[in-house]
Amino acid sequence: MNLQACYAALGGNYDDVIGRLRTERLVRKFVLKFLDDPSYSTLCSSLEAKDYDEAFRAAHTIKGVCQNLSFTKLYHSSHQLTEALRNGWSPEVEGLFSQVTADYQQTADAIRAFQSEAEGQ
Repeated sequence: MNLQACYAALGGNYDDVIGRLRTERLVRKFVLKFLDDPSYSTLCSSLEAKDYDEAFRAAHTIKGVCQNLSFTKLYHSSHQLTEALRNGWSPEVEGLFSQVTADYQQTADAIRAFQSEAEGQ
């Protein structure tokens, strides 16, 4: 799987990120670092602890990273969750968190597949 195929698999916009970061080497570097970012696990633990301020910060961080890397699908769901958490808990948080979880898993799986093939070359 090449980087363009990875972006297709995760619901991202490869042309947009290349336009922003300019080189595939730089895009690859930041895409692979995404897996090490603790924001998603912070989001999960914060929601479980009902710490909605911290959950908001974690969702906001995910949204920002996804916007910078043009992870379009995860950006949209994390943006909606961020707005739902902006003033604390709201009834739609659970459903939006489920969507973020599905989109995060799709993104992480695509990156792992890309990473696995890249390391095998």
